[in-house]
Amino acid sequence: MLKAVILIGGPAKGTRFRPLSLNLPKPLFPVAGYPIIFHLIDSCVQVEGLNEVILIGFYQNNDDLTRFIQTAQAHFKIPIRYLQEYTALGTAGGIYHFRDQILRSNPEAFFVLNCDICGDLPLQDMLEFHRTRPSTSVATILCTEATEKQAQNYGVIVPHRDSHEVLHYVEKPETFVSTTINCGVYLFSPEIVTVLAEAFQRNQDDFVNGRNTKRDMGALLHREMSFSFPETNGKEIIQLEQDVLTPLAATGKLFAYETSRFWSQIKSASSAIYSNRHYLQLYHKTYPERLAQSKSGASRIIGDVYIHPSAKIDPTAVLGPNVSIGSGVTIGAGVRVRESIVLENVTLKDHCCIMYSILGWNSCVGAWTRVEGTPMDPDPNKPFAKIDQGTLFSHGRLNPSITIIGPNCTIPDEVIIMNAIVLPDKDLSSSHKNEIIL
Repeated sequence: MLKAVILIGGPAKGTRFRPLSLNLPKPLFPVAGYPIIFHLIDSCVQVEGLNEVILIGFYQNNDDLTRFIQTAQAHFKIPIRYLQEYTALGTAGGIYHFRDQILRSNPEAFFVLNCDICGDLPLQDMLEFHRTRPSTSVATILCTEATEKQAQNYGVIVPHRDSHEVLHYVEKPETFVSTTINCGVYLFSPEIVTVLAEAFQRNQDDFVNGRNTKRDMGALLHREMSFSFPETNGKEIIQLEQDVLTPLAATGKLFAYETSRFWSQIKSASSAIYSNRHYLQLYHKTYPERLAQSKSGASRIIGDVYIHPSAKIDPTAVLGPNVSIGSGVTIGAGVRVRESIVLENVTLKDHCCIMYSILGWNSCVGAWTRVEGTPMDPDPNKPFAKIDQGTLFSHGRLNPSITIIGPNCTIPDEVIIMNAIVLPDKDLSSSHKNEIIL
């Protein structure tokens, strides 16, 4: 018996995913037609013997989350539960707090996945690898390669060349350590709970003895990540990366399984466009029926495109490559859409053009209007390059990126919106370039 735990985090204060996450929890944002967390659950249920998925986070119970869990349970035919943390517990604190729930029914092992990732995850292969490790092993990390410069933005692993034991682990090093990075996917044996208990006790001792500087820094780092929580006392936090993985390195208990398959973080809206492309490509192998096909008398489809069955599309429209069309969308005559995500109930009027953009729920783009962003793809000339999760501003100016139109916005006819971020409920009246429309 196996289980999966997905860490969905909580409402963030300053996420790079806004304005798309203002009204909807980030894990529920649709990529390639389905929520980010849906793809992760889909990867988990492909593992033989996995019969329960547990979501751990700090989101208050809300209609969107409840509705998703009900829908996912019916779709996957597997129990899915949400366990809400009572306070900010960090990336491993929730696992320790809910250890009895996780270990109920005595699972052989359990997966833990961060929710801000996407990819073609080799979980079954990872399980077989884990089973062949020495009896002392309690954890396996999924890892991949990155460039030397980009590796410093991730947790970095130094594995033994032959045994694959993790000899050294450091989170976001200041200098180069290794090009092997942590993918945010783990497989733990039940004995990991003992390691978590030791980490918890160390944190309590540090707090009692006034040695809580590391705890405060860990809490600060945690709030800088996508899994953001309200302020909390540092002694309550257990950081999986710093408090568990780093001490486990070179003890014979931690191993690394490397993958060359597609993997990426989803930190910003730009990475959502990049992930959308790869999930659509993955559908050829997993769910080819989800990809739209060009048919006589219907719109022209170029490359990989997902279209919700309820969308109404004029036969003269041209869609693709790498486009996702949500439910209730209306697309008029002569519309061109490529490399974009169009969310529920959006209206695209005749002859508008959408490129490298995300259009928020219930928005409307006028006739002959052009909405365009700048792609933020990895450097194709650098092997193992990942998408850069850059900052919005540089030298006081908005960096070129994809265009984001927030929910309930109206874009008039015959204007150009380029490299812009439009917050929700805005009625624009003119063209905008390299701006944030507040």
